[in-house]
Amino acid sequence: MNAKTPEITPELVAEHGLKPDEYQRILDLIGRTPSITELGIFSAMWNEHCSYKSSRIHLRGLHTKAPWVIQGPGENAGIISIGDGLAVVFKMESHNHPSYIEPYQGAATGVGGILRDVFTMGARPIAALNSLSFGDPSHPKTRSLVSGVVAGVGGYGNSFGVPTVGGSVRFDTRYDGNNLVNAMAVGLIDVTKIFYAKATGVGNPVVYLGSKTGRDGIHGATMASAEFGADAEEKRPTVQVGDPFAEKLLLEACLEIMANDCVIAIQDMGAAGLTCSAVEMGAKGDLGITLDIEKVPCRETGMTAYEMMLSESQERMLMVLKPEKEKEAEAIFRKWGLDFAIVGETTPTKRFLIRHHGEVMADLPIKELGDEAPLYNRPYEETPKQPVLPFTSVGAKGTLADALEKLLGSPNLCSKRWVWEQYDHLILGNTVQRPGGDSAVVRIEEGPKALAITTDVTPHYCEADPFEGGKQAVAEAYRNLIATGARPLAITDNLNFGNPERPEIMGQFVGCVRGISEACRVLDFPVVAGNVSLYNETNGRGILPTPTIGGVGLIDDVATAASIAFKAEGEAVLMIGENTGWLGQSSYLRDYIGRTEGAPPPVDLVLERKTGEFVRTLILEGGVTACHDVSDGGLLVALAEMAMAGNIGVRLYGPPVQVPAHAYWFGEDQARYVFTVAADQAEAVIARARTEGLNVRRLGTTGGDTIGLTGERPIFVKGLSEISESWLPTYMTAQPG
Repeated sequence: MNAKTPEITPELVAEHGLKPDEYQRILDLIGRTPSITELGIFSAMWNEHCSYKSSRIHLRGLHTKAPWVIQGPGENAGIISIGDGLAVVFKMESHNHPSYIEPYQGAATGVGGILRDVFTMGARPIAALNSLSFGDPSHPKTRSLVSGVVAGVGGYGNSFGVPTVGGSVRFDTRYDGNNLVNAMAVGLIDVTKIFYAKATGVGNPVVYLGSKTGRDGIHGATMASAEFGADAEEKRPTVQVGDPFAEKLLLEACLEIMANDCVIAIQDMGAAGLTCSAVEMGAKGDLGITLDIEKVPCRETGMTAYEMMLSESQERMLMVLKPEKEKEAEAIFRKWGLDFAIVGETTPTKRFLIRHHGEVMADLPIKELGDEAPLYNRPYEETPKQPVLPFTSVGAKGTLADALEKLLGSPNLCSKRWVWEQYDHLILGNTVQRPGGDSAVVRIEEGPKALAITTDVTPHYCEADPFEGGKQAVAEAYRNLIATGARPLAITDNLNFGNPERPEIMGQFVGCVRGISEACRVLDFPVVAGNVSLYNETNGRGILPTPTIGGVGLIDDVATAASIAFKAEGEAVLMIGENTGWLGQSSYLRDYIGRTEGAPPPVDLVLERKTGEFVRTLILEGGVTACHDVSDGGLLVALAEMAMAGNIGVRLYGPPVQVPAHAYWFGEDQARYVFTVAADQAEAVIARARTEGLNVRRLGTTGGDTIGLTGERPIFVKGLSEISESWLPTYMTAQPG
C-alpha cells in the first residue's frame, strides 16, 4: 500500500478507537476490508460521542412528552411552544476534552457549536448559559484553565452578539485532570418556520455553506470518546479553532435563505463534521447521499478525502436545497461573504457515496452507519447507599458567624462575578435579571412575556446516591425557575460521567438517568434535548458524576418576576418547607468541617411540586417582594445572598429547640424557599400555606446593615459582600506557587 492508501492493520483500527469485535462488525456489514476513508467514517459514526452506544439504551426511559413539546430528543435541539405562535429552541452540549487541552479554543468552539445547533433549526439565539467544573484551586493547572475557558466563553459569545446570562462554576479535586465545559443556547422561533435535518426528494442539491475546511478538529469526536492519559498534550491539534464573526455571518445568511424558502433540510457540521451531517440528513430521510468532495472549499492544500470527511473546522453547514432556489441561495451567501458550493445530491440508493476527482473513496450503507452502530447494555453496579448522617454526629465548630464567613469565602459558594463580568449579559437589550440570582430572566421580544433560564447540578449528591442526586438536579432547576415566578416547561441535560466500561461508573449513570426521568415525570418538566459525555477520566480517575440540568420556564408578564434581593426594610422573612437539619453531603460538612459523608437529602417530588406551585402563585399575585430557593450552604447562606443582593440586613429568630443551630442554619433539606412579604401580610400567608398542608415559618424581619442572630456577633452585610466578592479575583491574580 502507498502512503495515500495505508494498509488496514489491527494497530490502525485501534488507533481509530474501534475494538476488534466492532471492526469485525464492519467487515460483516460491508463484506470487505474498508478503505482508510471508510474506516475513518466508521470511527466517527461509531464512537461514543456520536453513537451513544453505551447510553442510548438507558436514555430511552427519559420522560420527554408534554402538550407544549414540539420537538423532543433526536434533533439538533429541543423545541417547546410558549404560545402566541412562538417557540423556544434550546440545548446544552459539552466540550470537555478540547477545553482541557486548549482552554480558550475548546470553550469558544463549544459555544459556537451549541449556537449552531439552535439556529440550524431556524431560531435566532437570544441567550447563552454555561456550567463549568474545574479542579482543586491548588492544582497547578486550575488557574490557567479557569482563565482560558472563561476567556473563550466570553470571547466567542461577546463577539457573536448573544448575551451570556447565567450559569454555574464549581471546583473540586476530582476535575483536576478533566475540567467540564457545558454550554447552553436558547433561541426564539415562529412555530410555522421550524427547520429539521431530514432530507427529502431525490436529485436535490447538497450544499456546503460557511467557512472553509481545514485540518483542525480531525478525530475530535473520537478524542471525546476516550479517557485522558499521559499523552493529553499531544492531542492539541485535534482542537478546533473558532471564528465568532464568521458564525455571525453564517447565522444571518442561514436565516435569510430560510426566510426565502430555499431549504429542504439543514444540519450543522459539528462532531465528525461533513461525515455526520451528511449521514444524518440522508438516513433520517431514507435517502442516499453522494458527495464529490473535490468541490469542498478547503483552506489548506492537498487535503485528502479522509481529512475532509473528518475535519471539524467550525462555522460550517450542510443543506439540502430546493433545486429552483440554488441561484437565490448562492447569491445570499455570497452577499454575506461566505462559501457556497454544491458538493453532491440526494439519491434513492440509501448509500453514502464519496468520490474524489471521480475515484470512489467510500461506498457505504447510509442507514446502517447509524442504525447498526454498536449498542451496549453494559454491566453496572448500583452505588451502595450511604447511611443517613444524624446531625448529632456533626458537632458545632466555632460560631455561626465564623461558619457563614468561611462558606461565603469558599471557592464553591463565593461570588462568581469575576467570571460573569467577562461576559456581555446585556447585548440585545432584553436581559431583565443578570447573572447572580436563581435564574436569568430574558424578555421575549417587546414583552410582556419572558423566559427564566438556569443551569444546575450538585455532583456530590449524585456520587453519594445517583438516583436521589439525579432527582435533586432536576428539582433544583425547577426551584430556580419557580423562584422568579416562572412556570417550568422543559429541560435539556448534559450527562458528564467517567468510563462506562467500569460497572461502578455505569451504575452512577444509570441511577442518575432514572432519577432525572422520575423528577421530570412528577414535576411535568420533560427532557427535550441533551448530550452525553463519557470517558471523563484521567489516568483511571473519574470526575464526579455531573448530570448538568438546563431548565427553561415561562413568565407571562415580566413585571411580575421576582428576584433574590431584599427590597425594603421592615418586611417579614418567611421560609416554606421542612427543616430537619440535614447535613449529609452538605457544603457545611465538606467545606467547613472537612468531611464528605452520609446520604444526600432525600427529594420528595410531590412535595416539591406542591410547594413550588404555591410559591409561584404567591409571586404572580404580587405579594412576594423577594424569593430565593434554599440549596448549597443551607438557609443562612440563602439569607445572606438575599441580604448582599439588596444591601439590606435581616434580624433573625432562633431555631426550634429540636434542631441544633448549626444544623438548622446550614442543613440542606430540599423543597424550601425563602421569601419576603409586607409585615402585615405575613400571618395571612402562613395561614394560607398551612391550609394547603405546607410548613411555613417566620424567620425574621428585614432591616439594618447586619445579619442578626441570637447570641452571635453582628455579621455586617458589607463585610460579607467583601468576603464573597474577593476570593475569585484574589485567586486569579495570585502568582502560582
